Amino acid sequence: MFGIYLKRELSRRKKAALVIAMGLALGIALVITVNSVSAGMNQAQDKVLKSLYGLGTDMTVTKAQSAPKAGSTQGPSFKFGATSSSSTSQSTDRVNTQGGQVLASSLVTKVGAQKGVSAAVGALTLNVTKVDGSFTQGKAKSSTTSGSSQQQGGPGGGTGTGSTGQPQVQGGGANFNVNSYSVAGIDVTDQTLGPLSTSKITSGKTFATAQTNAKVAVVSASYAKSKKYKVGSTFSISGTKFTVIGIATPNSSESTVDVYLPLKQAQTLGDSKDKVSTIYVKATDSKQISAVKTTIQKNISGTTVTTSADLASTVSGSLSTASNLATSVGKWLSIAVLIAAFLVAALLTSSAVSRRVREFGTLKALGWPSRKVTRQVVGESMVNGLIGGGLGIALGLAAAYTVTAISPKLTAQLGSTGGGGGQGGPGGGQGGGPGQQATQNTLEIALNAPVSLTTIALAVGLAVTGGLIAGAMGGWRASRMRPADALRSVS
Repeated sequence: MFGIYLKRELSRRKKAALVIAMGLALGIALVITVNSVSAGMNQAQDKVLKSLYGLGTDMTVTKAQSAPKAGSTQGPSFKFGATSSSSTSQSTDRVNTQGGQVLASSLVTKVGAQKGVSAAVGALTLNVTKVDGSFTQGKAKSSTTSGSSQQQGGPGGGTGTGSTGQPQVQGGGANFNVNSYSVAGIDVTDQTLGPLSTSKITSGKTFATAQTNAKVAVVSASYAKSKKYKVGSTFSISGTKFTVIGIATPNSSESTVDVYLPLKQAQTLGDSKDKVSTIYVKATDSKQISAVKTTIQKNISGTTVTTSADLASTVSGSLSTASNLATSVGKWLSIAVLIAAFLVAALLTSSAVSRRVREFGTLKALGWPSRKVTRQVVGESMVNGLIGGGLGIALGLAAAYTVTAISPKLTAQLGSTGGGGGQGGPGGGQGGGPGQQATQNTLEIALNAPVSLTTIALAVGLAVTGGLIAGAMGGWRASRMRPADALRSVS
């Protein structure tokens, strides 16, 4: 009886049922769209952090660059030996550490022993500036002027018929090329953490655990393309020749590291024996990252612990703006639309009950109890809510698919990613130049709008909630009707 009556009443009031369902559908569709776009923002932000910072870890430990000493030079300097030849080629590499002050390698073990730390590895980031070219020595030429002139000679005097002008240097000059690139020294015994963990080897092979001090290198795909390197190619840094054994392609976007070397080789190049610039940390529990950060800062003074959440706060650009809109404005807009949709559904249901005074009054006169009348109204509202939920899910999925298909491009910018240049090579003293300058990395991300099962479940829950609210209000109204109300409505 309940099902038959329900079907008949919904068929008889198609327009009213459709209006209630569409109101709920629009609110639910907006919630799905905002949730999916917000999830896409989170994914995009994760890509930014991994691509620009190479974070395949939970946090990093570094040490801020100290203020330069008075009188120390901050600019890059290159010294070339002077020769007497007319044309001489010159080449030199300047190697500086990046990322603030270097840390003792022993701190890696100390950090790894902290409570809540699953693993810790050290890495040394270098900036190499290569200058090569040639000087061309100029030639001095003197000009002779004609004419008679008296010239005081030696003993006895004498006269001359010409004079020689000041010599002038003609020709000469210099032609030099400057190439600056980044180098990361990694712990080859544990490559699951650190700069290389976010890339995959697409050609050749990665480091073997026995190559802790081997003169081999893995280069990024973009750098290999620009330098025309391939597996087996060789290159030199400060006179040390390295062989390329692999080409690494980052999992997303471009890598900020051009060359990967075994840690010991990087320490030798940077004159930083038993030193690292960054310690990459993996927590045992991703939910306890904040607590682990506090523990490390407390037990290892003078260090800076940076988590992914800390880096996320530095993201700017259109990605940050869109993320803020999705998480704040979008959330409150969804809540406002849902409240309006629930209220409209409740009012329309209540209004429909008011127009059915004769019907419900007659049913009560025939012996229907109030609870049965209320159940009938709630049942109709629940069906309307489920219909609205189905329409809302369809609209929400269509909106999310449209966003993914269009894939609007968002830009993400992160401010300073590197500290001072640190200590240079032998004779280099405090280094400056490219290694010391703060860099601002920019990344372009295509926005997607993934829809999870949790979002679908939320939509169904909202549909049921909307139906219950509308049914409760309409059922309460219907339960208060009396058979006498039906008689008074007869004209």
